[in-house]
Amino acid sequence: MSAVYGSEAAYAFRMVIHDISRLLTPGHPNWPGDAPYSVTPAARIAQGDSVNTGILSTPTHTGTHVDAPWHYDDAGEKLDQVPLSLYIGPCLLLDVRGDSPVPPELLDGLDDLPERLLLYTGQPAHWASFPGDFAALSPAFVRRAAGLGVRLIGTDAPSVDPLTSKTLDAHHAFRETGLLIIEGLNLSAVRPGRYTLVCLPLPLAGVDGAPARAVLLPA
Repeated sequence: MSAVYGSEAAYAFRMVIHDISRLLTPGHPNWPGDAPYSVTPAARIAQGDSVNTGILSTPTHTGTHVDAPWHYDDAGEKLDQVPLSLYIGPCLLLDVRGDSPVPPELLDGLDDLPERLLLYTGQPAHWASFPGDFAALSPAFVRRAAGLGVRLIGTDAPSVDPLTSKTLDAHHAFRETGLLIIEGLNLSAVRPGRYTLVCLPLPLAGVDGAPARAVLLPA
C-alpha cells in the first residue's frame, strides 16, 4: 500500500471550487425599492478599539439569495422550515442564453436530470446597476422541470419573473410544483455540465429568504 506525501498529497486532495456567489460591494444594486445594502464601520483598531467590526444592513434578497416559499405564498414554508439538504447535492448547469422567457423545449432530450437545475441566462459577474432586462422563466418551463424530477432551480437573473411583473406567474408555478428557487447566481465563468451544488443561506428564522454563499464542486 503506497502513501502520498508533500506536494503530491496536496495535488491529490486539491479540489476545484467554483464560487458562484455575487461579491457584495459598497453600493451593490438591489431590487428597485428595496433598502440599500451596506456595511457600516463600527469598532476600529486604528481608533483605539481592540478589534475591527461592522454593522451589516441588507434586504433578504440581496445578491445571490434563496427564496423561501413564504416569499410568494402566505401559507408557504419560511426559510428555517426548508430542509437544507435541498440546497446541497448533484446539479446540472445549462446555458440558456437567447431565450426569454426560458421555454420548456430547452429540456427536450435531457435524460436523468438531477434534482437541482442551474440556468446561465447571460448575466455578467458584476452588476454596476440593477438589470432591468433579464431572462425570466416561463411557468411551463418550471412545470416541465418538476415533471422531470427537478426540485430546485437556480438562475443568474435577479428574479424568475420579469422586473415589471405584477402577477408573478413563474413564482406561482414554483408554488404549485413545490420547487425551490435560487436567484442572482454568478455563472459567467463556469462551463455547462454536471456539478455538486452547495448553497448555504444565512440561518435566519421566520424569514422569506436570505443571502447565500453558493459554490460548485466537481460532480
